[in-house]
Amino acid sequence: MSESNRIEYKQELTENLEKEVIAFLNYAEGGIIYLGVDDKGNAVGIENADKVQLLIKDRLKNNILPSALGLFDLILQEKEGKAVLKIIMASGPEKPYYLRKYGMSEKGTFVRIGSSSEPMPSKMIENLFSKRIRHSIRKIRSPRQDLAFEQLKIYYETNDKRLNAQFSKNLEFQTEEGQYNLIGYLFSDHNSLSVKMAKYDGKDRENLIENNEYGYESLVKSTKRILDKLEIENKTLTQITSKERKEFRLWNPIALREAVINAFVHNDYTKELAPKFEIFSDRIEITSYGGLPEGLSKDEFFSGYSVPRNQEIMRIFKDLDLVEQLGSGVPRILKNYPKSSFHFSENFLRMVFVANKAVVETVVETVVETVVETEQKIIEILLQNNKASAKTIGEKLEISQRTIQRYLKNMVSKGILKREGAAKGGHWEFIKK
Repeated sequence: MSESNRIEYKQELTENLEKEVIAFLNYAEGGIIYLGVDDKGNAVGIENADKVQLLIKDRLKNNILPSALGLFDLILQEKEGKAVLKIIMASGPEKPYYLRKYGMSEKGTFVRIGSSSEPMPSKMIENLFSKRIRHSIRKIRSPRQDLAFEQLKIYYETNDKRLNAQFSKNLEFQTEEGQYNLIGYLFSDHNSLSVKMAKYDGKDRENLIENNEYGYESLVKSTKRILDKLEIENKTLTQITSKERKEFRLWNPIALREAVINAFVHNDYTKELAPKFEIFSDRIEITSYGGLPEGLSKDEFFSGYSVPRNQEIMRIFKDLDLVEQLGSGVPRILKNYPKSSFHFSENFLRMVFVANKAVVETVVETVVETVVETEQKIIEILLQNNKASAKTIGEKLEISQRTIQRYLKNMVSKGILKREGAAKGGHWEFIKK
């Protein structure tokens, strides 16, 4: 693999690393720098890899504007038995990026042309600056300023990381004026962001059987609760033969997790709208707001080119191991589901994953058996007391009153029961056939 418009080799860490990184940030497809590899692609290795990684993070954090945090990834690899550092850069959403010490000028701003990084012409700088996204969530003031971050601190500590006194500045929770911004608001313990998961009894939205709320708290906690709920909903079918044991799930768990993370990271929060999650009998739909990021085509999206809409969210999710590396999510989904699973519009991106048919059929059979068993238990209770209310039956069977009412309604429609008298004071009668 030779150097190209997206690949750069460096034998060692040099003074012009920021120049190469800036060129990739300003490039539509981003790029990759391999440190410890010569011009011909042969591994020469790097020494003190951990120290080098810390140095690179510090340089990219302090020497590049606008902030590149959340737009690069460092991955230590072994090639030909030698340590090689892979630096992945996403295409930045706030172009043009430039060297802090030289400002937004031809001397400080670079772009990728072929396999080299060249100074960006002043006209191109002006053009990119005029198109820059001025309403990024980093610049939007939080609707509240009395924010607390205890949940976030716990998640960082769980990952053996600690937030210091400057964490709100380091995580870019503040506007240029020093007030909390929308990022801080989203990650605070309490906010007004509603995150819902709906479950329907069928293939359409006619019969809603569950409507759970996972919002109004730190975005990290909401994300983890959605993932936990879907892990429960993702039923498993086990087939055991004389040779092996096979397990099949409603949806591929890796792809499903990536889709959830992708929805939270790339959602447009400027209108305080969250991703939506809907479970049907034959599929799951995950809808995020905002459509494709500006400047990213469908082909580039499917190829895994990364243009994070919310680099600050990406950075925190990566800190907490919710994201593995830039650009890995969509390719992982495509290993299990076709491109037709993605539905694009100007304002939305919807992912539709069809359920594994074999698992669906098994789940349906199990549900039918459960329904019959529950109906039998209801009959036994009513034989002892035909005036028993749905609440009383529910308490005996440890099932919600609403669910019992649904069973009773179904038993009436099937001609098993009929109601005599008013809701209060009436009783149930069995229909003789």
